[in-house]
Amino acid sequence: MTTWNTIDDYMAQFPAEVQQSLQELRATIRLAAPMADELISYNMPAFKQNKVLVYFAAAKKHIGFYPTPSAVAAFAEQLQGYKTSKGAVQFPLGEALPKALIIEMVRFRMKEDQQAVLKKKV
Repeated sequence: MTTWNTIDDYMAQFPAEVQQSLQELRATIRLAAPMADELISYNMPAFKQNKVLVYFAAAKKHIGFYPTPSAVAAFAEQLQGYKTSKGAVQFPLGEALPKALIIEMVRFRMKEDQQAVLKKKV
């Protein structure tokens, strides 16, 4: 299995149209979490503050977005048009990304992350 050092390395392996969707998702996450660090975790692109907020990856027919089970549960109603599992959402390739929803989900994860840090301090 190939491993990547950066998100750019990861994205470079895909065709241009998939790279464009991945870059769009990356930019949307960055908009919601401008101070988060980018990294590769579990061989996927991820954004981290204190802990990983979200992961994403390309598949044959979709972009997988992994905002953890709590975010998928919290946004279940808004995600009804997408295939979901416990901690994942599939955004079909060739369809517009739901950017406003992604931003809301990332901000939800940022609040969870911050609350976990505050709990540790108590």
